[in-house]
Parts: sequence; C-alpha cells; structure tokens
Amino acid sequence: MRHRVFNEDGETELVFVMGWGNRWTHENVSWLIGKLTDAGYRVHAFELPTNIEDFKADWLEPVAEYVLDLEEYQLLAHSAGALVAQALDGADNHVYLSPWWGYNIDLPEQALDLVSSVPTTLPCIPVGEMGRDALGEKATDHQISTTPRWVSPAFVREIHHAQQNLLTIDHDAVVFCTLRDSVVDLEPIGERVPAEHVVLYDGGHELFSSPTRERYVDLLLDSLQDGAEAIEDRSVVPPRTPAAPESAE
Repeated sequence: MRHRVFNEDGETELVFVMGWGNRWTHENVSWLIGKLTDAGYRVHAFELPTNIEDFKADWLEPVAEYVLDLEEYQLLAHSAGALVAQALDGADNHVYLSPWWGYNIDLPEQALDLVSSVPTTLPCIPVGEMGRDALGEKATDHQISTTPRWVSPAFVREIHHAQQNLLTIDHDAVVFCTLRDSVVDLEPIGERVPAEHVVLYDGGHELFSSPTRERYVDLLLDSLQDGAEAIEDRSVVPPRTPAAPESAE
C-alpha cells in the first residue's frame, strides 16, 4: 500500500483513505488534497491496492497500524476507503464520501456468491462503466485511462465479506453522497447513518469530480472539524439551481 504525507508543517493530522483506483496524481484527488492542506491539515494519504487476496492484511492492517502512532487525527475516506475507515480506531471525527458499504443493487447476492467462490486472484471480472457518467463530469482523461478495468474473484469475495461485517458507524459520522450513484448501494448508508447526518450533492460517485464540488468544500471542512454538529442545522438536500462555473485551475 502506498502512503504519502502532504503538508508536513500542517497543525492538525488528517488521515485520508482514498477509493479504489484513486491516485494522488489524479487531478481531482490532488484538488481535494490541496483544499485540505490549505485548511492547515497534515494529510496522511493512502492509496489502496486495486487487487487484494485478503481484506485485513492488504487493506485494513497497514492503515490501522499506521494510525496507532497518531495521538489525535481526523478521518476522511472515499468509497472503498470508507470500508477500511469504518474499522479504524482513534479518530476524532469521521467523514465518508460515497462509502462503498454495499455493492450496487444491480449485482444480486447470488451473483456475488458465485463469483466469490472462484479460487483465483487473477483479475478477470470487468468492473463496468467507470467514466464521467459514473464518476462525475470533472473526471479527467488521465484518471479514466488509469482506472483498472478488471478485478479478481478473490477481490470480490474479500470486499463482499467486509461489507457483510461492517462495524457500528460512529454516531457523529458525516456522509456525503448522491442519489445518482451507480457504483455503491445507498441502502447500507441509510441503515447506519441518520438522515440528518447525510449531505446529498448533485453529481456522480466522486464528490471531488462533481461540477458542484466547490459548493461543499466549506461544509466538508466544517464536518472534519466539528463532526455532525456542522450539518445538523442545514438542509440535507442541495439547491437545484445550477452551480456557478468554477474559475480556471
């Protein structure tokens, strides 16, 4: 697992567990990390391996062992990273972006069980559409071209097992997600997180690839600092008026 620290001089520790296929060299991931470092965070970013044999050994344990050395930290996790983050101890506040706590409802349980039973770690299962329609309009050509197209039956088995054994989500956790998400199942979010702690945005699976992302930066930073208290008095449904275009970056 790759790990990198951004803004060594930051005053507050923040652990950022990226989603499957995310890289800090991706322009939109870099944009988000830049917002975090500008806010004064020392960002400990983790890139998840895209093919695994064992969820705990390959994903969870490297991050869990790392955070033991942090006395205090805030936790931000996207998609598959949220599957890792929900099992971590010690964070003051937990913010999840489109958490992958369940496979998309288009994949029936029987199909997952069948695929999981195949004894191979060879990436031979297509992941489906991972372009701008799925990720968000601001997903770049570089990001799309470097996203893996295949996973192994072992990967499916380990992820499915981890999703079936989710821990109790921190009572103060905040989730940002979209009802248009075609990657994750939204039902596990609704089962584990109170509606008043959920922020809905308009876009695809990645908030940081959404054309409305600038609208949510302050709320995301406030949630990292204050937990669910930052959003309890706000509407969970974003305005439906078009967002003002972003300035050139």
